Formats: sequence, structure tokens, C-alpha cells
Amino acid sequence: MHGKHKHSKSQVAITAHDTGTPNRWLLPVLLVAQLMVILDITAVNIALPHIATDLNLSGSSISWAITSYSLIFGSLLLFGGRAADLLGRRRLFLAGLVIFTSSSFMSAMATSATTLFAARAGQGVGAALLSPAALSIITAGFHGEARAKAQAAWGAVGGAGAAIGVLVGGILTQATDWRMIFYVNIPVAALLFVASLKLIPADTQKPRWRGLDLPGAALATTSLAAIVYGITQANSAGWTSVQTHLCGLGGVAGLIAFAVYERHTDRPLLRVGRMADRAVGGGLALQLVAAGSIFGLFLLCSLYLQNVLGWGPLNTGLAFIPLALAAGVGAHLSGHAISKHGVRVPLAGAFAIAAIGMFLLSRVGPSGSYVADILPGMLIAGLGLGVAVVTVSMSVLAGARSDEAGMISGLASTGHEIGGTLGIAIFSTIAAGASGAILGPQVATGIGHAFLIAALVATLASGAAVALLPRTDHFLAKLRLNPQAMPVH
Repeated sequence: MHGKHKHSKSQVAITAHDTGTPNRWLLPVLLVAQLMVILDITAVNIALPHIATDLNLSGSSISWAITSYSLIFGSLLLFGGRAADLLGRRRLFLAGLVIFTSSSFMSAMATSATTLFAARAGQGVGAALLSPAALSIITAGFHGEARAKAQAAWGAVGGAGAAIGVLVGGILTQATDWRMIFYVNIPVAALLFVASLKLIPADTQKPRWRGLDLPGAALATTSLAAIVYGITQANSAGWTSVQTHLCGLGGVAGLIAFAVYERHTDRPLLRVGRMADRAVGGGLALQLVAAGSIFGLFLLCSLYLQNVLGWGPLNTGLAFIPLALAAGVGAHLSGHAISKHGVRVPLAGAFAIAAIGMFLLSRVGPSGSYVADILPGMLIAGLGLGVAVVTVSMSVLAGARSDEAGMISGLASTGHEIGGTLGIAIFSTIAAGASGAILGPQVATGIGHAFLIAALVATLASGAAVALLPRTDHFLAKLRLNPQAMPVH
């Protein structure tokens, strides 16, 4: 500029970013941010009994310590991805980080269920802005083989985050207090904020507020929240009550209205017509089941180990290591299975295996043991669901055209979070049973019933995979046109 060769740090970052050689510390910063977001789901799983005792939670309402976060997170992911494109990736990443950290502090300071649930919802808003912005920074900043490795690392964080979360939650809850799960986010986020200012390329364009589909985002979020609320309150209000019917039917009507609205807006969050693609629509439907099953598996096993067997948080966290390893093996095997057999056959088999594991877990009782009653079913269900979670994601992503990769990626992430939210809501409600109790040894019967329902759902999903997903030859042809959708091992 005017004969000078000096450049600001942001300009240097942009140059490196555009040439496909970003700073080597950029990816670790983004991965740590994503890990922090994921940890706050499963870490809270381990702390649920302590939170319930401290804040006087009862019945299935305890699940809202998780669902108030994951519901908002999942509902706003499509909006977050669109906002990152229009408002700027770094701006949105930093804004999400600030909101997430502030809400973490509020969660740690909560003295009632209402304040905790509200703070957790705030964390969900921050995560929904931060996570898609981080992924879009990776997509734009890395190229070729570097991008494939970066996206594989991103996927690995998503898979390992659940297991790391239960360990971290167990250690912090056992050694200190459940509030430390949220306090620990603050120093980590502060370091991430400083590093992000140095490493993430500055946004070169001004924010473009036109095109943000705020009505669509609000309609989708409130509709999903109504459905989840209706399910979690059905035991206390009654499954045939006016409240349950209004929430359930109102939520479904809202989602239908969302679909109609999205078809008639110029810049939709979601191109609803893409659901007609069997790889996308069928994959999304089964992704809800897969995510709901694995979230439910973590929740129900945690409740049984702590509330029935009387285990402490740390031992409970360690007990999940075999499940994490089994799911990791399943995730690895899924890539090879998909490349040879498409998604229909591997997914049908995966759900069938998961159904066997869930059925074994349904036999748990008040005087059961970890080795005999939990571990076998946990390993089998974990293996099957490890295959299923990756397979449904690949089904959705392989259906993406080049001009809609961001939207379809957001759809896949949304399906995972919403499926998990519904799984937690449904299975915790079943576990609470007629008594409404989810704490104490008496919950063993309800947990067994929940696992039995999960086995039935997985069995039905196995058959649905054959009916809904494309044939092997059709899917493999689609995959050859979109090879980047395949997981990297």
C-alpha cells in the first residue's frame, strides 16, 4: 500500500488462509472449541443426580438440564450456518464463544432449576453460533488433502467428545462439585478468544443482515421445543391431557408451517424439496433414531450405575470407556462397509445389532452388576450405534450438491442434536414411569422398560433402513460424485 510492505496480522492471516496454508495452530483452536461444546452434553449426564439433589429436581424434568441445551443448539444450527456466511465467520465464532462462556458462568451460579435451564439454553445459542462458524472456517481455510484431514479430525472430536465428556464430568463432580463442569469453560474460552483473534482470518466483508431467515429459525425452534416439552411433561400432565395434545399437535403443525414457509421464502434455511432424495430424507429420519438411541444409552446407563448400583461419578465415567471403544470400532468399520455396500445394508445390520444390545440391557434389575448386566449390552449396542451414527451422516452428506454443502452439513448436524434431544426426553420419561421418580433404586424397573422400548425402536429402524434408503448401486454412484462425504480413517 503506497509503496509500504507492512501488513497487519489479520492481513497475513487472510493471505495464508486464501493460499490453503493456514497457521498450524488454527485447527487445534477450532477443535478445542468444538470439544468444549460437545463436553457440555455428556459431562452433565454424569452430574445429573448431584444437580437434581442440589436444585431439588424431580421426575423427568431433570432431563431438561441436558435438553434445554441440546434442543436450542440443534434447532439453531441451520441458522448459525447461514449467519456465518452472511455476518462473517470470525465475527460469529467470537460472538458464539462470548455467549457460550457467559452462559456457562450463569449455569455454574444457578440456584434454581429455572435459572439453570435458562442458562443452559443460553449455552445452546452460543454453541449454535460457534460450531458451524468453526466448521466453515475449516472448509474455507483448508484445501485438498489438508481439508480432508481437518474434517476427519473434526469428526473424531465429535465421536470422542462424548466419551471424554463422561470422564471429565466424573472427575470434576467427584473431586469438586458439579458446578465446576461449567466453571472450567471460562479459562478455556478466554484462551480460545485470545488465540482466535490472532489465528482466525479477519472478515473482509461487512455483515449482511438481509437474508437471515429469523422467522424460519424461530418457527422451527419453538415447534421442536413444544414437542419436547409435551413429551417430558406427559407423565405428570397425562398422556391424554389437553396440555400434551396441544404441545404435540401444535409442535407438529409448527414444523409443517416451517416447511411451507421455507418453500416460499427467497433465502431459506432449508430447501425442503431436498428431502425427496432418499439418501437425504431417509438418512435424516434414521439419524434422529440413531442419535436418540446413543444419547439415551448414555443417559440410561449413567442413571442405572449411579442411582441403582450406587456408583460415584468418577467410577461411572470410567465405566463408559468400553462403550466409547466399541462405538469407535463401529465408526471405523462403517467406512469400509459403506464403500462396498452403500448405506442400506450396513445401517440395517447396525440397528439390528444395537437392538440386541438394548434388549440385553433391558434385563437390568435393582440388584444387578456392571460386568454381568451392563457391560455385554453396552458393548454390543455401542458397536451397532457406532456404525449407525456414521452411516446415517454419510447418507445425508453424500446427497449434497456442490452448491448446498453448507446447508446439508447443517442439516446433518441438526438431525444429530435434535435426535439426541428427543431421545433424552423420551427415554427419561419412560424411565421415570408412572411414579415419576428418576432417582433411587426404584428407577431400575423404569430403566429396564426404557431399554426394551429402545430395542423395539432399533428393530423397527432396521426394517425402515431397507425401505427408506437408496439401493447399493444407486448410493455408490452418488458417492463417486461426492467422495469427500466419505469418512477418512
